[in-house]
Amino acid sequence: MPVFTHLDDDRARMVDVSAKGEVYRKAVATGTITLRPDTLSAIRDGTVVKGNVLATARVAATLAIKDTPRLIPMCHAIPVHGIDITFDYTKTGITATVTVISAGKTGVEMEALVGVSTALLTIWDMVKSAEKDENGQYPVTGISDIRVLEKVKQDL
Repeated sequence: MPVFTHLDDDRARMVDVSAKGEVYRKAVATGTITLRPDTLSAIRDGTVVKGNVLATARVAATLAIKDTPRLIPMCHAIPVHGIDITFDYTKTGITATVTVISAGKTGVEMEALVGVSTALLTIWDMVKSAEKDENGQYPVTGISDIRVLEKVKQDL
């Protein structure tokens, strides 16, 4: 049976990590947003009305990573030592990849996942007017495949 460290007799709790030593930690997460071809072209060409989509998404992801403990209730506030956010165009969308580095007592997976999610949501927000159909729906737009690609933990 799986062990859920954040539950104690059906009560949510923050795990006590005070006895743990500091360890180098890195997490890499990714996800993809699917967009219309014309929207992808506008992002590439820098003609989106709201401004530079990927630069804005990068800033939003950075802020979200630093605010992860405020968004995810049982996450510890950790020192974030490095963040790298990259975007790659695919045939049908954009893939965001976020790397978060820390030296601390607990991991950085949630920070990387929150960063990817926020980057993709920011892209959607900046281009939603171009993505809507005549009924105000989003028949093409979608966010998918958000996952942790890599987790590294090494003693200092």
